[in-house]
Amino acid sequence: MGMLFERKLAIPKEVKEMYPLTTEMSNIVKKRAEEISDIFTGKSDKFLLIIGPCSADREDSVIDYLKRLREVADKVEDKIFIIPRIYTNKPRTTGEGYKGMLHQPNPEGKPDMFKGIVAIRELHMRALSDTGFSCADEMLYPENHRYLDDVLAYVAIGARSVEDQQHRLTASGVDIPVGMKNPTSGGYSVMINAIKAAQHEHTFIYRGWEVHSDGNPLAHAILRGYANKHDQAMPNYHYEDLMLLHRFYESADLLNPAVIIDCNHANSGKNPFEQARIAREILNSRSYNDDIHKMVKGLMIESYIEDGNQKIGEGIYGKSITDACLGWEKTEKLILDLAERL
Repeated sequence: MGMLFERKLAIPKEVKEMYPLTTEMSNIVKKRAEEISDIFTGKSDKFLLIIGPCSADREDSVIDYLKRLREVADKVEDKIFIIPRIYTNKPRTTGEGYKGMLHQPNPEGKPDMFKGIVAIRELHMRALSDTGFSCADEMLYPENHRYLDDVLAYVAIGARSVEDQQHRLTASGVDIPVGMKNPTSGGYSVMINAIKAAQHEHTFIYRGWEVHSDGNPLAHAILRGYANKHDQAMPNYHYEDLMLLHRFYESADLLNPAVIIDCNHANSGKNPFEQARIAREILNSRSYNDDIHKMVKGLMIESYIEDGNQKIGEGIYGKSITDACLGWEKTEKLILDLAERL
């Protein structure tokens, strides 16, 4: 056989029973979910900032980062609603490299999926208990969403997953906002079709069950740039790109038309230090046109304690082991600057 079946993993219900949320944690998740929903439906004009490390590689430095973020979030809460990124599983284009805490709770150790499931649940629970943040994670594996569905504030579906039917159908049964990234080829129609699928009800197979979904009215677009036929990074955050997306939304007649702009990835050419400039340009476009103002609900920023990135094993505390990130000093300055401009 081409696969070795190592062991059967605990189902989400069992893991939740082993690591249950307190009433206080559940109340935090519920309250923040209501506030985030109000932003996407237009009841609140607060600006979303989905911000944090490219990958959550170790619990101590991630919680340290979130505690710093909590202090700044309290200063800008009248204008900005912060959702930290705790991305615990990472897509790898060739399948090689660090796949995230879900696979390797210790980035230098061997994969251990059960320890990984426990580690990511405990990390999201610590975010709730220690900082009052419910956070964002990527839905890389739809069948794993149920391990975290009671702790999350936001779900992102990546550029390589957005065309996958199972991701779209699973998103239709999620009751928090799900952001659909444009594919690496850049086509808006792929992303719009994913949003349309996620906003409708479906019957499908999920974790061995026949399930029925109600549709997710908070499914929306994430613009992250794309690669052209020469494999060059091309941005799609400019005013003209946003107006084009607005026209796509009008033609598709979708609920709660919204977009989050990813300021890194192909939009920055993976240069994290461009993120502040890109963020300012997006706010300018938003202030210039009322349609864009209503549609652009927030930004996604990759940031950590230290600037840049490192190889696994270098051991620099708070420095990304995947994509390069903006360091803390620059991050704090950026958040305060955005609050002044809003």
